[in-house]
Amino acid sequence: MKFETKLFLYGVLFFVPVGLIYAAWSKGEPVGTVGIPLVGGLVGMIGAYFALLSRRIDDRPEDDPLGEIEQGAGDQGVFSPWSWWPLVLGVSAAITFAGLAVGWWLSYIGIALGVIGLVGWVFEFSRGQHAH
Repeated sequence: MKFETKLFLYGVLFFVPVGLIYAAWSKGEPVGTVGIPLVGGLVGMIGAYFALLSRRIDDRPEDDPLGEIEQGAGDQGVFSPWSWWPLVLGVSAAITFAGLAVGWWLSYIGIALGVIGLVGWVFEFSRGQHAH
């Protein structure tokens, strides 16, 4: 997590001065003058979280400058190639965003379908042959 910490904390060093420069050049345009330093604060909070997290967890192979690719081998998580739930969520997102152009009633249908798809995806391994 050391690389991620540095990446986000260096973002503070970029966004805050850029926000001040933008405020001077734009003569105080309110949206950018407030928004750009707030982005700096946001990346600062994320960087601080990663700094605290990197103290709690062991070093990863990515943190070792002399690390080899083989050190990262092993179980990387669960992937279900037979799952249809991501397709349901994609269709529901398409319906929801189409509702912005067609009408709000279509967005409600897309959101309802999205909730069904999300619940189905979360509980996919809690029923049928994968129940535990």
